[in-house]
Amino acid sequence: MNDGPVRLSCTPAPCRASRGPDHRHRRTRVEHGGAAERAPGRPVLRHSVRAQVLDLLRTALASGDLAPGEVYSAPALGERLGVSATPVREAMQRLAAEGAVEVVPNRGFRVVRRTTRELAELAEVRALIEVPVMLRLARTVEAARWDELRPLAEATATAAARGDRARYAESDRAFHRAVLALAGNAQLLAVADDLHRRSQWPLAGGRPA
Repeated sequence: MNDGPVRLSCTPAPCRASRGPDHRHRRTRVEHGGAAERAPGRPVLRHSVRAQVLDLLRTALASGDLAPGEVYSAPALGERLGVSATPVREAMQRLAAEGAVEVVPNRGFRVVRRTTRELAELAEVRALIEVPVMLRLARTVEAARWDELRPLAEATATAAARGDRARYAESDRAFHRAVLALAGNAQLLAVADDLHRRSQWPLAGGRPA
């Protein structure tokens, strides 16, 4: 079980979650440019703590900070995030449903080892779903609507150029989601978003998907 130091990043900027000086307040802290700061300057709200933990863990998976094949316990991760084990466990259960981790009884959660074949299969399914929609949108959507998406595309390209895996994963998913949203099909959006997220978990060697 990997309960040693784990660097958890969060979006939109690289950061590390850890316990604050007074752990009784259970505040999430981050590091920006080497200086520790509270983000976003307030304690984690009880009603949203699971969502925040889920975002942190997803980012850590996409960046490779949570290593494929390693087992992580909810209490240990909660200690590093400054929260109880419960929201971590709930977030990990969600990630298990998405195929990113698997439950290891009495130990915790193992990050799934992805293979190039699995990623190729996901890419094939995404192409079958997304390409026909993209072609239809290219014929029917006005140019002005496409211009509105330019900042998302540029953010993705910038993150890729900087080698920022976590930010690239989030920006790329946001761009594709915005494009597919033009189709006005909520079911398409949900399926495509799930497939896109699954394709972003890293390979066993830690390389980006």
